[in-house]
This record gives sequence, structure tokens and C-alpha cells, in this order.
Amino acid sequence: MNAGPINPVSWPKLPEMVRGAAQPGGEGFQAAMKDALGTVNQLGQESARVTERFLNGEGEEIHSVIMADQKASVSFDLFLQVRNKVVQAYQEVMRMQV
Repeated sequence: MNAGPINPVSWPKLPEMVRGAAQPGGEGFQAAMKDALGTVNQLGQESARVTERFLNGEGEEIHSVIMADQKASVSFDLFLQVRNKVVQAYQEVMRMQV
């Protein structure tokens, strides 16, 4: 049974942020982490603003408050897990014997 030739896999284009991580010096990784931390911070601040507007009776709906809080919570949890994996990888590299 002949299925024909095997076609090569087409890889998706990587974002600039990821491609920059391969540069010497690691500026791309640092920028990626800094951008991620900035996004987490923005979502946390937005959650606080929406909650404050709701508590002050400024016409904010309860579902938008809950959604903003969940976005901030999930983004923080994701960032924390990525940080933990990076620290774990660093510790593993430091345990290697050369």
C-alpha cells in the first residue's frame, strides 16, 4: 500500500517577540517577560478601576466587574506559572555538571 510522498510540515510564523529571544544576550526574552508583566499589571489595574466604579455606583454592570477580575486573576496565574517554569529550568541548568 503506497500512500504517496510525505509533505514537509509548514510551521506557523513566530511573533517578533519569540524570534527576538534567540538573539545573543537574551534581550528578546527580557522584553517578552517585561511585556507580559506589563500586561498583567494593566489587567490588574483595570480590574481595580472597574470594581471601584461599580462600588461607587457609576453604572458599571456586575458581569463586567467579574469578567475584569477573572481576566486579571487568570493572567496573573499564567504569568506565575511561566515564572515558576523559568526558575525551575534555571535551577536545573545550575545543577548540571560540566
